[in-house]
Amino acid sequence: MAELYQNDQQVSDGANLIISMLVRYPEIGTINFNPDANSLKLTFMISGIPTAGDFESSKTLIVNSIAAYHMLQGITNINVDIELSSYEQVAMLNYIRDVQTLSRGEINLVIKLLRERFGERLVADHNDAMMEEDLLFQDEVIEDMLESMRKQYNDHHSLIGIREDGRVFVFNK
Repeated sequence: MAELYQNDQQVSDGANLIISMLVRYPEIGTINFNPDANSLKLTFMISGIPTAGDFESSKTLIVNSIAAYHMLQGITNINVDIELSSYEQVAMLNYIRDVQTLSRGEINLVIKLLRERFGERLVADHNDAMMEEDLLFQDEVIEDMLESMRKQYNDHHSLIGIREDGRVFVFNK
């Protein structure tokens, strides 16, 4: 496994983006960065397995909502993929997006849709210690890191961020 150095700005931006997203959005269980596709895979956990029809209707709702959001933002040519897998009684919904057109507003929209659709079944690791100014700071960091990765991320470090027992870990794959 390659080592990450503090002075490696590109790896640092990717790691900072993943850390900030996991801290800011307790609904996201893991984040994978694929440098070859320049994409992020956000994994959400849902207790219980949705039926195929429920998943398809949720997927359609998310895809249509994101298309409308991007149309209002004037953004075209987005890459969205939504997959569902399961393990025992937990479903993992993977939301895969290209970094070039992903925005904080879109992430907020997807999480809001998932909360409305799955309610308490959407697994979240809430941190009650987060204050409003912390959330605003994380929002700014996320926006800055997304912009930085759009402009200059050309290194080939695959990163994965996970949440475990209220802590966030980022690894270089």
